Amino acid sequence: MTSGTDRDLVGRFRTEKARSRFYAAYDRACDRLWTGPREVLDVDTRFGTTRVYRHGSAEVDATPIVLLSGALGNSLMWYPHVPALAERHTVYTVDTVGEPGRSVQRAPIRDGQDGAAWLRETLTGLDVRRAHLVGCSYGGWLALHHAIEAPARTVTLCLLDPALGPPGAKFFAWMFACGVAGLAPADIRRHAARILSNGALNETELLRVGRSAMAFVRRLPPAHALSDDRLRALRVPTLLLLGQRSTLHDPAAVRSRAQTLIPDVHCEIIPGTGHSLPMERPALTAARISEFALRHRPDDPG
Repeated sequence: MTSGTDRDLVGRFRTEKARSRFYAAYDRACDRLWTGPREVLDVDTRFGTTRVYRHGSAEVDATPIVLLSGALGNSLMWYPHVPALAERHTVYTVDTVGEPGRSVQRAPIRDGQDGAAWLRETLTGLDVRRAHLVGCSYGGWLALHHAIEAPARTVTLCLLDPALGPPGAKFFAWMFACGVAGLAPADIRRHAARILSNGALNETELLRVGRSAMAFVRRLPPAHALSDDRLRALRVPTLLLLGQRSTLHDPAAVRSRAQTLIPDVHCEIIPGTGHSLPMERPALTAARISEFALRHRPDDPG
């Protein structure tokens, strides 16, 4: 039985009306943005029910790619990437429990280990024994913990401008500016997208979903910095893509630390992009993800 304290640590919409409004925007965006066939799956875990979408049919690589969005995001952010990825791979896009999406959180996720346990239970429910994990921002932090906790189940790890520690004032100022720009007319948003290096400002459907998600109370743990020993424990091939203009961190410093500590890592700083690099360069991002997965295909896909 969930205690009152635990309920306070579970993400939720403030009102039923707000939840219904969000679901209407989310479902409309799904219908408009997902152009190819997809299978809708709901997976029960001890932390709640996880909504997952299955795309593609493993034409080349039998090991699936699993995509995790950033904070306050969901599967919809991956709509530009999935068509290219699904040509060669089975792809799962996941609504993280505790984020605004179609997943429903029922128990707290208190730290990175809990986040790894949630992802592990989700993959078990999908009958996915091993996967190529891809995480953007906060999703990268979760995927990183899973890869450290369950290396046998992680074939490769791709981190897209990941949250490797708590954000600073520069990031929150950028988020505030992006939030204000997101309310502006389309021509102003396009101009702001270039200045702020945020391709999401050009995504009208995603912005509608994002506005309705403002009524969601998020209760996931902050992305605490991983220790040097924790990063040294990462034993899977890792691709780290960083935005040159990222406000989340100093990309050169992150690359240097990763190359020093992570045993098997390839780092690339993408010129002219910011923290939202997957939305700014979707074709490049999808190509890098697929190439890295194909380069590290296991002999036994499991």
